[in-house]
Parts: sequence; structure tokens; C-alpha cells
Amino acid sequence: MQALQLKKYGGPDHVAFVELPRPTPGPGELLVRVRAVGLNPIDNLIPKGDFKPILKTRLPATLGSDLAGVVMAVGSGVTRFTVGDAVYASIFDTPHGSLAEFAIVPEQAAALKPANLDFVQAASIPMVGLTAWQAMQERMQLQPGQKVFIPAGSGGIGTFAIQLARHLGARVGTTTSTANVEMVRSLGADEVIDYKQQPFEEVLRDYDAVLGTVRGDGLEKALHIVKPGSHVVSLIGPPDAAFARARGMNVVLKLVFGLLSRKIIGLAQRRGASYAFHFVRPDGSQLAQIAGLLEAGTIRPVIDKVFPFAEAKQALAYLAQGRARGKVVVQLPQS
Repeated sequence: MQALQLKKYGGPDHVAFVELPRPTPGPGELLVRVRAVGLNPIDNLIPKGDFKPILKTRLPATLGSDLAGVVMAVGSGVTRFTVGDAVYASIFDTPHGSLAEFAIVPEQAAALKPANLDFVQAASIPMVGLTAWQAMQERMQLQPGQKVFIPAGSGGIGTFAIQLARHLGARVGTTTSTANVEMVRSLGADEVIDYKQQPFEEVLRDYDAVLGTVRGDGLEKALHIVKPGSHVVSLIGPPDAAFARARGMNVVLKLVFGLLSRKIIGLAQRRGASYAFHFVRPDGSQLAQIAGLLEAGTIRPVIDKVFPFAEAKQALAYLAQGRARGKVVVQLPQS
């Protein structure tokens, strides 16, 4: 089978297609024929080596995390899926990658594909869906009537998170460019700031929660819009000591992450807010609940562009430009 692999850290020059034997599922695993792969920003950060201290990636490694496809074989002990099932999953933070003709998926990471979505649409969901679900339901414990700030509303995570927040009964503030204002409003955003026209921190006030999705000084600026008791959950860092402890990291990394996050934690505390770094985890049971929202039409996929598998490297390069409206998806041959 063909797979897109990272041979060594350093960037896209070390990413290439290779021919590999078809894998065999072990206990508790599914062999999935991949029909589509949703790309995420971390798929470009891993080849640069940005996550070497966090992810235990063994090189060479197949890239990609999100997938939708058909179960071809199951390992011993699998009870929830059978051959022929259409599934979707995130296999992020596992030893496996999704940018391949076949992928190994842990049973607990998979869910049945939403019946109303095709494979391309389904593949666009797992990581952004799980990230938003875990951040808002577990970390923020977002309640009806509360206000949550989700910057970059037209991006992959933003388009999903806005819809989920509205489903949870929250009011949503976001930022976007002039061309995307109406699009994010159509997803349910209540307060939309065109960042090309005015700084969001001069307009928005009294927010209960912030989802940090943009690198740079945006997280610090967002602290100006929160009220006491608010929750600031960042997907882009800095990682904190609590994260290092949860992953069983050594004392040195706990100290390093504690130092890296000290400034933002201190700034948050001065506003009476809490800060946490969130690292998404695969969870098939949560994907099953998300599938229910997709099937009901409560949340809809937003896809910017679909690339053929042969152009997966070009798809990653396009995503890296940071201009996608929604998700970028790679589609594999259907034969």
C-alpha cells in the first residue's frame, strides 16, 4: 500500500510517498481501508519537530490523524464493529497514521460514520470535533447563556466550535476577515469582529470562556475581555505543568512547561480567570455523540478544498498557508 511518511524531522522535504505492506490488526484494533483524510495544522507541525518533546513518534512515521473509511478486518476482542462497517476516527497520538491506503484504528477511537455524510465530509470532523467537545464540555464546562470567544471563526476548528457552542446554548464571539463575516454568522456567531477593521479586545466584554486557537499574542489580548471566574483553554500553548504531569513526563519537562506557562497563568489569575492547555485525545464514544449532532443537522461540516491522495503534500502546503475556510481533506481512490 502507499503511505505518506515522515522520514526525519525538518519539514516537508523529508515527507514522501512510500510503499508499505498492508498492516494486520492486533487485539482491539480495526484495519480500515481509508477513503478520506481530514488534515489539521498539527500535521504540518509534527514534521518540523515542534512536538518532539510531547509525542513519542517513531520515525519513519505515516502522517495524518483523521480518517473515514471501511472496516476490512478486525483483531481479536473487537466487539463494536464488523467487516464492512463505515467508520470515522482520529488516531492522533497513537503509533499509526491515516495518510495511507489502509490504517490501523484502535476500536475505542472509532465510531460509525454519520449516515448523512459522505466519506470526505466525515473525515473533516474527528480532530476538530473532539477538540471542541473536550475543551468546551470538559474543560470549560460551558453552560447555556454563557459567552465564549472562539477566534479565527472561519478556520477548521472555529467552524465546528461555533456550531457546538451554540448547540450548548452559549453566545459566541469570534474574529474573521471581511470576506468571511457572513459565513461565520451563518454558523451561529453572535458577535463577529472583522480583525482587519478593529481589535477584538477593544470591542468584546464580559466573556466567560476563551478557546485559544491563534498563535502570537492573541491569547494575552483575550484576557482583556474575560470576567472573573472565566476559563481560558488554549489549543496552541504554552503547555503547562499539569499537562506534563498528566502525560507522565519527566521532572525536567514539568519544570520547563511550568516556566513556559508561568506568564499566561499569572496574567489570567490577575483577571480572576483560570488557564489550561488542552491536548486532544481520541475518543470513539464522543465521536458517536458528535455523529448524532451531525445526523440531526445541528452541526454541518465546512470544507474548503478536497485534494486527491497523489497531491497530499500539496494539500499540506495549502493548509500551511492558513487561509482555508473550514477543513482541507484528502480523498483516496474509491476502487
